[in-house]
Amino acid sequence: MLTFIAFILTIIGCINWLLIGLLQYDFIAGLFGFQASMFSRLCYILIGVGCLYLILRIIINKGSVKVYEKKKKKNGNLTTVNSEASKELEDMDK
Repeated sequence: MLTFIAFILTIIGCINWLLIGLLQYDFIAGLFGFQASMFSRLCYILIGVGCLYLILRIIINKGSVKVYEKKKKKNGNLTTVNSEASKELEDMDK
């Protein structure tokens, strides 16, 4: 979940830099009034920390990072029922 949040913050930072480069408009500063406001600086810090976190994750994982991964559901009872049913079908075939 932390990787996903860092990824979203990095995307927001990238879009902000795109707007600065193309339109000379700082979205974060526009949102909070001006660049030096406390909230603008906090957003810049969070975006930078999120980017550094992603860089570290990429280095640790040797060039790859999983942003979002679905958790596997454990179906212990269902697996047991399926294996028993397949054994019964095999016995019936014999």
